[in-house]
Amino acid sequence: MADLIYDSAAVHAAVGRMAEAIQDHGNDVALIGIERGGARVADAVQQRLEAAGCAVARGNLDISFYRDDLDTIGANPEVRPSHMPFDVSGRTVWLVDDVLYTGRTIRAALGEIFDYGRPDCVRLAVLLDRGGREVPVAADVAGLMHAADPGCSVKLVTDGAGEDEWHIEQRRVRP
Repeated sequence: MADLIYDSAAVHAAVGRMAEAIQDHGNDVALIGIERGGARVADAVQQRLEAAGCAVARGNLDISFYRDDLDTIGANPEVRPSHMPFDVSGRTVWLVDDVLYTGRTIRAALGEIFDYGRPDCVRLAVLLDRGGREVPVAADVAGLMHAADPGCSVKLVTDGAGEDEWHIEQRRVRP
């Protein structure tokens, strides 16, 4: 049984806050979404930034082969191609994800970003920071905060619906 922790209105407002905070750093923005949820959040942030007159370079990363648990996730992980249509070298790039938990996903994404070049700065924007780090990673921008028990999963639910129907739920995975 999943518990709703943030409804669509809260998620929508959080994405707006993220876009405003990113825009405060300039009107020429490079966004990199982490597949899957982070890419969807980056799309929503991009729409708001472009509506506000920002120029947005946009890429997506699939970090599957950069994970530190690749040997434990099964024989056939679902892999999507990364798409980086701009040069990250010498730029400030915003790495975007949906839920920040242990920090291991971000560590993996940083490894892949640096395979594309050497950015001047990498900033992290997440829709929800749930605490519980295992590596020293902190978000520069967090749309929402939620202290979740380690025995729970926290997930952005999009189900292909429009952004106005997104929500965040929590589910107990261990008793």
